[in-house]
Amino acid sequence: MPQSALPPSSAAAAAAADPEPSCSEAGAREMDDEDLVEDLLATVNSARAYADFRRTQRKECHNLLRWLQLVLPLLEELRDSAPHLTDDAYRRLTLLGRAFAAARRLLRSCNDGSKIFLALESEAVLGRFRTVYEKMNSALDGMPYEELGISDEVMEQVELMNAQLTRCKKRTDTQDIELSMDLMVIIQNNQDDERNADRAILDRLASKLELQTLADLRAETVAIKKLISERNGQNAEGTKQIVELLNKFKVIAGIDEKNVLGGEVFVTKSLDKCPSLMIPDDFLCPITLEIMTDPVIVASGQTYERRSIQRWLDSGERTCPKTRQPLAHQSLAPNYALKNLILQWCDKHKVELQRREPEPVTEQDEQPREDIPSLVEALSSIHSDVQRKAAKKIRVLSKESPENRALIAGNGGIPALIGLLAFPDKKVQENTVTSLLNLSIDQSNKVFITKGGAIPLIIEILRNGSAVGQENSAATLFSLSMLDENKVTIGTLGGIAPLVELLRNGTVRGKKDAATAIFNLILNQQNKVRATHAGIVPVLLKVIDDKGLGMVDEALSIFLLLSTHTACLGEVGTTPFVEKLVQLIKEGTPKNQECALSVLLELGTKKQPLLVHALRFGLHEHLSKIAKNGTSRAQRKANSLIQLAKKCY
Repeated sequence: MPQSALPPSSAAAAAAADPEPSCSEAGAREMDDEDLVEDLLATVNSARAYADFRRTQRKECHNLLRWLQLVLPLLEELRDSAPHLTDDAYRRLTLLGRAFAAARRLLRSCNDGSKIFLALESEAVLGRFRTVYEKMNSALDGMPYEELGISDEVMEQVELMNAQLTRCKKRTDTQDIELSMDLMVIIQNNQDDERNADRAILDRLASKLELQTLADLRAETVAIKKLISERNGQNAEGTKQIVELLNKFKVIAGIDEKNVLGGEVFVTKSLDKCPSLMIPDDFLCPITLEIMTDPVIVASGQTYERRSIQRWLDSGERTCPKTRQPLAHQSLAPNYALKNLILQWCDKHKVELQRREPEPVTEQDEQPREDIPSLVEALSSIHSDVQRKAAKKIRVLSKESPENRALIAGNGGIPALIGLLAFPDKKVQENTVTSLLNLSIDQSNKVFITKGGAIPLIIEILRNGSAVGQENSAATLFSLSMLDENKVTIGTLGGIAPLVELLRNGTVRGKKDAATAIFNLILNQQNKVRATHAGIVPVLLKVIDDKGLGMVDEALSIFLLLSTHTACLGEVGTTPFVEKLVQLIKEGTPKNQECALSVLLELGTKKQPLLVHALRFGLHEHLSKIAKNGTSRAQRKANSLIQLAKKCY
């Protein structure tokens, strides 16, 4: 995960960022009493206008809004009674105003900010919520209600709310582990030419982040452009990750356009001097948000850039991207009138359009499409050579496009492939299970593959297949386990133990596939116990020690899930493992430190002697350093451990 530029959530950081004014400072009042109260009311009411929050912060946003709502009666009584404010009352209300302003900024960010950024930086953003809570709590502690003439009912309501704020500051919530792991896998893994395993993770991320529709992706593109502008070249690596993720979400939505943030329009120096110039919305393709050079009209009446809409149609889509209406036909009519308007506008404002070379005709385009129904029929041939050739071709075709996958499934390909999983030839098994992996990208196919009885046969290939067959079987089980009911089925049918064995003795890619599948499966509580019984703990310890493997973070993420189950604590919660965590906190990468701190915090919360042992092993010195200089998430975990450690003395 990229290092955040957002502030840590410690009380010290909050105080440093917003020191309390002294009594003498309060004497030099910036506004009169009535204006201060009106300003507080206006800030709260403007903050309450935000209502549509990003899913990753939705719970915290609604909590914050509820607390702002509870403070309103206090402010309304102050406005109505208009008392003379003492220096202490004025100071506390000024602090409250600062807290409200910070709350408004935070709610606005969670309302219209980049969903991808807010997911990647969820821990740091949570730290900002903590800072707001601390500011509100500090302002309300000792509020002179009697001097202000506040009614008992309102005073009791605000004090109750303040008590909730105090408890909230002590919470040790962790991030969404599944979301964090999915992001880590997608960011770290390169796209594999042979398989579409990462597609299942991308589908889940797109669903969680609500980035599946064209409208959502357009809004996200605008939010990322704004973020890049605000960063002004800072944190280039983090920005690159955000843009790459956006590109991937666009591709799985059928928008195969990589250059989503610019580059299609060359702006001359004269235009650089006039940054306020805006391109008319009608000139922008709804898919790419870039100015159109060859606008065409589709059956729904909407206009798109020819290249973009053609890619949409070639991916198998038969709806209008903007309206989602079914298209009566796929003909594209040139929009000459709009093209002329765009050319006139560009000439007037000295905007140079990039000349695109025609796309080369690929060898695949020159060849006739394979007859998929015939190939599916050949899978059930009485001749083994025919079956072998058909399985190999189906593997290639199932990877190429959504249209091919739909044709294969629609012509009975799934039961035919399941029938070949037990074929004695390991190469046929490999081609077959990889075809099912590719088909399982589509949600409905996951159900058909499971109901067809494929899972026990896939587990058998995982145990005894070729190296590639085992790798792709693990990836297929991961894809199928996206459905919660399949997590239970795979665990019940014995899929955990061979995955642990692959993690122990597989190839590098096999180990990565096994780790991803295991992580997903042990989101189910019973599977955590199954994994522990299968001996996953010593295997994970070897994975951590193998520096060349580069899977420390994946192993620690699995350890974190295991440590949340009481039945697994005996295996996970050992003093040698705690010493290993301390070593990683001392010498590991920033991401290693974040993961190790998370695991240690979970273990220390449940078994205090483990934290005591870590402190004896030199933990405290490293915590202090990370609390000052670590990543935002590491700082928050370190501060939580420091607070927990105080209870051990």
